[in-house]
Amino acid sequence: MPAAATARPDVKGFYEERTGSIQYVVSDPLTKRCAIIDPVLDFDEKSGATATVQADQILDYVAGKGLTVEWILDTHPHADHFSAAAYLKEKTGAPTGIGSEVVRVQRLWKGIYNWPELETDGSQWDHLFADGERFSVGSIAGQVIYSPGHTLASVTYVVGDAAFVHDTIFMPDSGTARADFPGGDARQLWRSISRILALPDETRLFTGHDYQPDGREARWESTVGEEKRSNPHLAGMTEDAFVELREARDRTLPMPKLILHALQVNIRGGRLPEPESNGARYLKFPINALQGAAWD
Repeated sequence: MPAAATARPDVKGFYEERTGSIQYVVSDPLTKRCAIIDPVLDFDEKSGATATVQADQILDYVAGKGLTVEWILDTHPHADHFSAAAYLKEKTGAPTGIGSEVVRVQRLWKGIYNWPELETDGSQWDHLFADGERFSVGSIAGQVIYSPGHTLASVTYVVGDAAFVHDTIFMPDSGTARADFPGGDARQLWRSISRILALPDETRLFTGHDYQPDGREARWESTVGEEKRSNPHLAGMTEDAFVELREARDRTLPMPKLILHALQVNIRGGRLPEPESNGARYLKFPINALQGAAWD
């Protein structure tokens, strides 16, 4: 991983209120080239409707700033929203990317969905990033840190002095992400977070979610130093203590309301199911597939 920050990209966050997700445009001020990270495709589970409001806001920002999209990146297959990667690729022509271990997530969910025709080679993306792989956004060097625990496939994108840490570390007042999804592991999560916190203290961290504790305004930027000093899940914590805390907390959490909806879209790079003979698209919803029911 980078020994020191090599450049300071511009970072614009877009907060999506329905799921508490943050989408990012990270850009090189010199070349005006950018990457879009973790874009959201709007979905209303009550009506089954989809929309591109969030993605179009990103496109408007890109156009207004005169940016050229170089990458469309997902940090992992999301469990709480649909990815807009496929839509944005259609609009911009930019290649899509995700971590190479996404194939393990595809194999896992292929079984859960009983989906024999699903391709599990990652071919739904243009590029699969390996741990430590280098890339660039314009003239700014980037690198990938494989950071599983929340999912089998999670990666962190480090672009200059900015690290996009997805669902590993939240804001210092909000702790860390859950590790109880299929394929998740609290001990792996701790080790992934430890790799991220080994970056220089001044490294800017951009989280994937914020749930506005105590009703405060949404926030999504911290630093390595702030997280080490102030995050109650990390400051003064040992690996075993973290695992105990994380697993106890996760046992109290219901599954995200869109997990079964979203994974069948997101393990295909944000592609909706193909239309059936009547022209309509249908999501497949397995019954009793997951633990974590909340009956109250």
